Amino acid sequence: MALIDALKWRYAAKKMNGQTVPQEKIDYILEAAKLAPSSSGLQPYKIFVITNPELKEKIRAVGFDQSQITDASHVLVWAAWDGYSLEKISAVFDRTIAERGIPADAMDEYKNRLWGMYEPLGQEWHANHAARQAYISFGIAIAAAAEQEVDATPMEGFIPAEVDKLLNLSELGLKSVLVLPLGYRDANNDWLVNLKKVRTPQDEFITEIK
Repeated sequence: MALIDALKWRYAAKKMNGQTVPQEKIDYILEAAKLAPSSSGLQPYKIFVITNPELKEKIRAVGFDQSQITDASHVLVWAAWDGYSLEKISAVFDRTIAERGIPADAMDEYKNRLWGMYEPLGQEWHANHAARQAYISFGIAIAAAAEQEVDATPMEGFIPAEVDKLLNLSELGLKSVLVLPLGYRDANNDWLVNLKKVRTPQDEFITEIK
């Protein structure tokens, strides 16, 4: 399905039917999410893929009882770094250097300049910035799901601290940011499925500066 057609097809499913999404479609969505751009290529987040029914029930309990969480085939959780550090940044740059086969010190100047900018901004800024990178990947995953005709329901409606506990994220230096149930719409029981998609008119949404 062409991207624009896929985006017109998709909506935030309010009721899913429990049908399993084929693994090759999940893999496609995750690969797209992994390929998303991020500031300085740091990818300061991880994606947790949850199919365990008991864990989905626990997430639903701290997700305002949204049924898509338990009715979905897979639930994806984006968890962003809780802060930047020279060690974390260096690890990413070291992998880049190794993959590209360039000299070990080739990125030192850029790395040190980057950390010089980030360090004084503090952990709250770090965590917010990392979370914003996760949103880019999240959006691309939603588009990729639509291409695969897989329904996805973007969610910020959950208690992050409780999801962090369920996934032991603090021990990993991560904070939950976004949840994305993936599955198939229950067209007979979803009040939103046949309603017109409404967006801001183009002439109001776009401002051209020439």
